[in-house]
Amino acid sequence: MNKTLLAEFTAREGAQDEVARLLLDYARKVREEDGNLAFDVYTKASSPRAYWIFEVYRDEDAFQAHLKAPYGGPFNAALTPLIEEDASVLTFLDPVA
Repeated sequence: MNKTLLAEFTAREGAQDEVARLLLDYARKVREEDGNLAFDVYTKASSPRAYWIFEVYRDEDAFQAHLKAPYGGPFNAALTPLIEEDASVLTFLDPVA
């Protein structure tokens, strides 16, 4: 079964451009992962500092491989001081059958 999640965070005032640059570079790398099916980056139309990232992985193993990717730690270390939250807020999703 696919592993699907929504990651949310808010860029600090004035950090939007740097957050976008980091995210677009990271998204390119994640999309190249064998088990990644989607990594779509959005901002909320009514609040452009609010980011939503929709992620889908082939299965739990693919998600775990994603978490171990060597570029994830540096990305999160660079992102953390640029966002209002302590870290991305993750919501795991299940399909409605």
